[in-house]
Amino acid sequence: MNILTKFSIGQYVDGNRSWLRIVDTRLKIIAVSIFLITPIWAGPLWRLSLVICLIGITFISLLPSRVWWRSLVFLLGLSLLIGFLSLIASSDIQSLDSPLRDPNELNLILESQEKWNIFEIPSKRIGFITLGPYNLSRKAFELGIKTSTLIFTVIHSVNLMLLTTLQEDIVWALSWFLNPLRKVGLPIDKWLFQLLLGLRFIPLIQEEFQNILKSVSVRSINLRSLGFKKSINVLLILFERLFLNIFLRIDQGADSLLSKKNIFIKTNRFQTFDKKNYQTFIFNSLSICFICIAIFLRKQYGAL
Repeated sequence: MNILTKFSIGQYVDGNRSWLRIVDTRLKIIAVSIFLITPIWAGPLWRLSLVICLIGITFISLLPSRVWWRSLVFLLGLSLLIGFLSLIASSDIQSLDSPLRDPNELNLILESQEKWNIFEIPSKRIGFITLGPYNLSRKAFELGIKTSTLIFTVIHSVNLMLLTTLQEDIVWALSWFLNPLRKVGLPIDKWLFQLLLGLRFIPLIQEEFQNILKSVSVRSINLRSLGFKKSINVLLILFERLFLNIFLRIDQGADSLLSKKNIFIKTNRFQTFDKKNYQTFIFNSLSICFICIAIFLRKQYGAL
């Protein structure tokens, strides 16, 4: 399976069917910042609303379903799994060192010669749900919602922008926001150049991961026959090889850059001059309205 085409996470997909491509890149960055920043010190209601909003934007974005449905299902499954693990890990279990029975109970039962349980853990009850020794409190549910929704909103909101926006456009939009810092003397162009390299390095990481999977499938490694310890050892070796290949790519890229004496880019040349029409004006206006409404709703209903 070709991961680069099946799971297009962090990659730009060319096309003209989605209205997200028409929206100004600066407005996209502001909208993504809302999804990244507003969950801080926000309640579960606001976090769940952001997830529903992102899923709704994905469905109405008019992007081809083959572009996003696999990554969306995978991300939802990963978020639910991490949220469930956070919920279980934050649950309280009663210590087994505490006395569970009356010390005089043994003598009473032996005298009456009745059957009795040697070991018993009392169950906890929350409302109408009995969950055995676990105590799933409200804080545990909030922590599960917080972790799962945060992972989904952070990854999927950025992924939607990367799917529909050229990397050069993102760099130019960020340079537009950071332009006042140039007067202070900060190396904005160098920072944005590093960001551009990082964005272009995402497909290389996916390619190395795909090569590792292909090498495992060709060798037909049967983890069941190896046993638990050897299987873990094989997985660790694969992860080590993955990181070594990634670091090798980084080293090669660094050598190619160091071979050049002067590395300087002008972010102004990344500015695109699209023809403005009524569709661009409508979608940009709707995006501004969405940003204003989101800020207002966060202030009114998003607090803890």
